[in-house]
Amino acid sequence: MEYRDYYKILGVARTATADEIKKSYRRLARKFHPDVSKEKDAEAKFKEVQESYEVLKDPEKRAAYDQLGSEWKSGEQFRPPPDWANGFEFRGGPRPGAGRRGPGQRGAQENVFEEEGYSDFFSTLFGGGAESPFGSAGRRRPGPGRDHHATVDIDLEEAFSGTTRTLELKRPHLKPDGTLEVRPHTVRVTIPAGVTEGQPIRLAGQGEPGPGGGRPGDLYLEVHIRPHRLFQLDGRDVTLTLPVAPWEAALGGPVNVPTLAGAVEMNIPAGAQSGQKMRLRGRGLPGQPPGDQYVQLKVVLPPANSPEAQALYEEMRRTLAFDPRADLAR
Repeated sequence: MEYRDYYKILGVARTATADEIKKSYRRLARKFHPDVSKEKDAEAKFKEVQESYEVLKDPEKRAAYDQLGSEWKSGEQFRPPPDWANGFEFRGGPRPGAGRRGPGQRGAQENVFEEEGYSDFFSTLFGGGAESPFGSAGRRRPGPGRDHHATVDIDLEEAFSGTTRTLELKRPHLKPDGTLEVRPHTVRVTIPAGVTEGQPIRLAGQGEPGPGGGRPGDLYLEVHIRPHRLFQLDGRDVTLTLPVAPWEAALGGPVNVPTLAGAVEMNIPAGAQSGQKMRLRGRGLPGQPPGDQYVQLKVVLPPANSPEAQALYEEMRRTLAFDPRADLAR
């Protein structure tokens, strides 16, 4: 995927004001509008201009886009870093491109962007036609402030026991002169025990201030639980791969098993096989009902890295009537 330099496409500096961006957009939109332009590849250039303006006119999209940097060269393969927009607050709202006026209506040249005009670059960053956390920029109307959305990353242990976090978020804002600044927004949030992946936590009154002193909006923090080195999470259930020795699987018996609340003793049945799953009820994330922990057995062979170990394996080969591939011959 090729990186798109939206500032270069609109012919403005990265420090351009909102008015400068709009002025350049209007000039280029008139120049390349497919209905009137005689320029070569006018339609493609018009879509590039529309897409660039879609990002740079919106303080939130623009601030997050600026975070990617400008060191990419034309033709380079671009991949956004994981969680590239984390730490930013974004307004909820309609998907990009929705509800715009068509050609022939007043103001149409600022609102002619169709869903199919989005590039792969735009869609990867901002969701394209799908629901996106990036809200549409628009005029502030009288009434309550708009809700904001952000993400909070936590460890699985914190999801299990609950925690309190102080978050330093970034809130994009247009200054009176039309230039963009990112203001810090510090919030303190209590994350309850048993929170699940994607669960929103509402902080009342922490969203956008209400116009004219109106009621502020709320801030919704979407929880993301980091991958764990031992456990795989599925809803409230967790799965652990437990290595066992061949004699533990063959003979059975008690073994210690890690859980989110600490180690517990579990009995392995005699003749257990690698890949077999066992369940520890209620050992997943808390809730009503709580999740379970699934223990998947993985038989691990001792290495034959000494004469004594090799002799034991030779003895097993001679004395055990065992063919692991017997079923293949049936």
